[in-house]
Amino acid sequence: MPAATAAVASLAPPATPAQAACYQRLRGHLAELKLNAAAAALPAVLDAARDEDLTVVEALERLMGVQAHASQTRRADNNLRFASLPAPWSIDDYDFSAQPGIEESLIRELACLRFLDDATNVIFIGPPGVGKTMLAIGLARTAALTGHRTYFTTCEDLIRRLQRALAEHRFATGLRFFTQPKLLVIDEFGYRRLDEDGRSLLFEVINGRYLKGSIITTSHVGISGWAERLGDPMLAAALIDRLLHRGIIAAIDGPSYRMRAHQAHTDTLRRGLTASTSSTPAKASTP
Repeated sequence: MPAATAAVASLAPPATPAQAACYQRLRGHLAELKLNAAAAALPAVLDAARDEDLTVVEALERLMGVQAHASQTRRADNNLRFASLPAPWSIDDYDFSAQPGIEESLIRELACLRFLDDATNVIFIGPPGVGKTMLAIGLARTAALTGHRTYFTTCEDLIRRLQRALAEHRFATGLRFFTQPKLLVIDEFGYRRLDEDGRSLLFEVINGRYLKGSIITTSHVGISGWAERLGDPMLAAALIDRLLHRGIIAAIDGPSYRMRAHQAHTDTLRRGLTASTSSTPAKASTP
């Protein structure tokens, strides 16, 4: 028997006691190494090795490919759970044709995630309802699915959690939680005016991530109004300096998504009521 044929034959499902023992040892090795996906796929891969005349290397590559895919899927699922995204939106859910206030090519470029390589920040600014949070979530989802540690929070929740960590004498741990992810999304920046403790804690996070990890933030307040929201012009200047040193500003000036959805829903109801009224036969008058 030629060497190549013998190699393929050795990959076929076990037919002799020796082959069966070897097969069980192989499954044991895979289980010991916690390669559970590969262990489950082993019979099918051995069948394919026989039916498709695969070489030993080709069969091993297929088997390890199954395990690698399972690991990538599990890691992506874990990243998504950790990211705590409030909605399942992706970049493709954003209707660029209905929102002329944003440059689609810029968002598509950001979705390539090159901005994460040098800890560049992204700042979405625009009035309520234009899709700032949707875009931030879409980019965060892309980052999480491609293996980057990502976390989504609102500015108010971030400050609340750090205040609690400070009161419980574990501030260093609480701060690391927000500074270690590759990407941190801070939604609704400037939604409320911050007191002294709040703005100091926010600055600690931004300063701790400076030149180390990217931040995406959304705000309906223009950068010129941040000093008033923070209540401290000097601190606002330092915060803005760190965000914009490596920063991309994406200003959105267009119609509200929510108002458009509300109008579409109202129009649908109105058409339904009109159709229902026109199809109802008129009652005969009583003589």
